[in-house]
Amino acid sequence: MDGIVEALEQVRSSLLDVVGFDDPAMWSDHELLAATTAIEAVGRVIDARRVACAGEVGERSRVELGGERLSTRRGCRSVAELLERVTQVSGAEARRRIALGSATRSRRGLSGHPLEARFPEVAGALADGELGADAACTIVRELDGTRRAADPVALRSAEHELVAAALAAGEAAPVRCSADELRVQAQAWAAFLDQDGPEPDDERAMRRRGFRLGRARDGLIPVGGELLPEVAAGLRRLFDAHLAPRSGGGFMTAEERADIDRNGEQRTADQQRHDVVAAIIATAARSGEHPTIGGAAPTVLVSVRAADLETGRGVAHADGVEIPVSIRAARQLMCTGGTQQVTFDGRGRIIGLGSPERCFTPHQRRAITLRDGGCLIPGCSVPAAWCEIHHVVPDVDGGPTHTDNGVLLCWFHHRTIETSGWGIRMVSGAPRVRPPAWLDPGGRWRRATKSPTSMADRVERRPAAVA
Repeated sequence: MDGIVEALEQVRSSLLDVVGFDDPAMWSDHELLAATTAIEAVGRVIDARRVACAGEVGERSRVELGGERLSTRRGCRSVAELLERVTQVSGAEARRRIALGSATRSRRGLSGHPLEARFPEVAGALADGELGADAACTIVRELDGTRRAADPVALRSAEHELVAAALAAGEAAPVRCSADELRVQAQAWAAFLDQDGPEPDDERAMRRRGFRLGRARDGLIPVGGELLPEVAAGLRRLFDAHLAPRSGGGFMTAEERADIDRNGEQRTADQQRHDVVAAIIATAARSGEHPTIGGAAPTVLVSVRAADLETGRGVAHADGVEIPVSIRAARQLMCTGGTQQVTFDGRGRIIGLGSPERCFTPHQRRAITLRDGGCLIPGCSVPAAWCEIHHVVPDVDGGPTHTDNGVLLCWFHHRTIETSGWGIRMVSGAPRVRPPAWLDPGGRWRRATKSPTSMADRVERRPAAVA
C-alpha cells in the first residue's frame, strides 16, 4: 500500500511539472482545446479511482456492520461525512461518488464467490478512463430505478447502448455524447424498460415526496423538493389568501378604506409567499404542539456581540445555518423571543450567565390579540395567530414586556418596522399608527385595530358623537 501512495505522489509531482504551463490566454485556439481535452482525459482516470475508493469506503461502512462500520470507527455519523473529511469535497459530491462506486464495484455472493458489478460496462469504461463520472452517474441514476421491473437482458442492452453513445462507439452516435445528451437517451431507455408501466401515481408520489434545504448562496438558503398534491393545494390556498391582501373592512369608515387603497403592496408575489412561509414556521414553533428540543419549544438560537448590537454594525449567527444573519434580523428575534446575556473572558471561558429576559406570556398574547385583531399595518390581512408581538419601546431600551408596550405585527412588517417608515406608539395602552411620508405627507397618528369588537364599539360611538 505504501508503494501505491508513493507512486501516486510521484505521478502528482510529475503532473505538476507537466501542467505548470503559462497562462492559457497566450495559447492558440488549437492549443487551448487540445490541452483541455488532454487534461480532461487525465481527470477521467483520477475520477475513476476516486469513485472506486468511495465505493469501498461505502462498503466498509454498511449499516449492518453496526459499531464496526468504518465511518463509526472514525467518529463520523455517516459514510458521506467520513468521505467529506478525508477529501474536503462537498456532501453532495461525496454522496455522488459513493453511489456511483457502489453501482460499479465488484461484489461477493453469499458463498463468497465473485459477482460482477451492477453496471459492469459502466464500470469497465469508467476504470479505463474512457467514461467520465458525470456520464456514468447519468446512466446509473436513470437505469437503476427500472431494475426491479426491467427484463435483465433489456437492461443490459440499454447499458451497452448508452455506454457506446457516451464513447461514440455506437452507430447512432458519431461523436461522444455529453452528459446532458446522454441523460435524454437514458430517460428514453428507462421509459422503455419499465414494462409493467408506471406504478400508481399515489404510490410514486408518496415515495418521491420531500423537502430540501440547499447550501447558502448570496446570503440566502435555496429550497427545493416535491409536495404531494393535497399539501401543495393547502399551501396554495394559504398563499392565495394572503397574496396582495385586501381587507374586507366590514367595520371601516370610508376614510379608512381609502387609506388601505393607497397602501399599495410593495412586495413581489415571490416575496409575499416567502413571508407567508415565515409566518407559518413561527406560528408552528410557538404553538406548543410540536416535539420539544431539550425540554423547550423549537427555538432559533442567535448569538450576537453586545458591541455589534449596540452600534448596529456587524452580524449575528443563527444556530443551524452556515451564513450570518443581519443585526436587524437579530433584533427582530430578540423582540419576539427574548434575550439572555452570556459573558466570556479573554480566553473564551463563560464567566457570567444572565437570566433570560421574559417574553410575552400566552395570557398577554391573548389579550393583545383581542385588542389588535391582527397585524396593525393597514392593508395587511395576516391574522393574529400568525403575528409576532413587537415591543413598541424596544426591550434593550428599557421597554417593558407589558400589554401596554406590545402590538401585533406580521413577520414582514415586524422585520421592516425600523426602515419602512411606519410609526407605532402607544397612547394610554392603545396603539396608534402613522403611515410613511409617501403615503401620508401630513404624518397623522390614528388609532389602529382590527378587532371586530373594538371596531363595532367605534361604529356605535360615532353616531352619538355626531348627534
